[in-house]
Amino acid sequence: MNEIGIETLSYSQVAKMIDHSLLRPELTVDEVIAGCELAHRYDVASVCVKPCDVEVAVKALKGSGVLVGTVVGFPHGSSAPATKVFEARLAVEQGAVELDMVVNIGRLRSSQAEYVLDDIRSVVEVAHTGGAIVKVILENAYLDHAQKVLGYKLTEQAGAEFVKTSTGFAPSGATLEDLRLMRKTVSPHVQVKAAGGVRTLDALIEVMRVGTTRVGATATQTILEDFKIRKAGRASEARAELSSEY
Repeated sequence: MNEIGIETLSYSQVAKMIDHSLLRPELTVDEVIAGCELAHRYDVASVCVKPCDVEVAVKALKGSGVLVGTVVGFPHGSSAPATKVFEARLAVEQGAVELDMVVNIGRLRSSQAEYVLDDIRSVVEVAHTGGAIVKVILENAYLDHAQKVLGYKLTEQAGAEFVKTSTGFAPSGATLEDLRLMRKTVSPHVQVKAAGGVRTLDALIEVMRVGTTRVGATATQTILEDFKIRKAGRASEARAELSSEY
């Protein structure tokens, strides 16, 4: 994957890696709608909104091709399993098709594997019944190596589609070391999402090279405008080189 670069990527490949994040607690309804309009304009993979904003986003993005996702047990993962199930079911009923759930961090750190597995699986079952997918946020900043590996394996065992690095609200976010470990630990059919710290095009390409297929981003416009500018520059260079040969 190390050969990935500006010249090998299309705009769509980059844009469809991005889940445009609209999770800051202070966002107004108008700001959420503006964020959805931006996501539509740049044709990203999805928006990830707060649970209270799912219906707003579904309405704003109807017919756009941009998916609506939301969070479950966010940001601490400490909700009771039944609460997460209710939250997941309501989100799906309101039109969310991607659920980013936070694992119970304390129980994972306590090595309560059965609890964590059941917690994830219960949300996965609700999501799949409603035609949605699940990305499990491990919040790597709080975990040691063994806890991370256990969390990744439990995520796969529970049937989730993605392992995800972080909420973006912990002391640190995505690191290349963690992303490599995630990709190495789970099977090829389980995808990897980076969140927290992917703010530039170069950073996005760097995480793509280690097997990441989605990123959570607030700097969506900056990343994609940079791609368009740099891609156009490469195309101009290529045309100049070609004309100089004749």
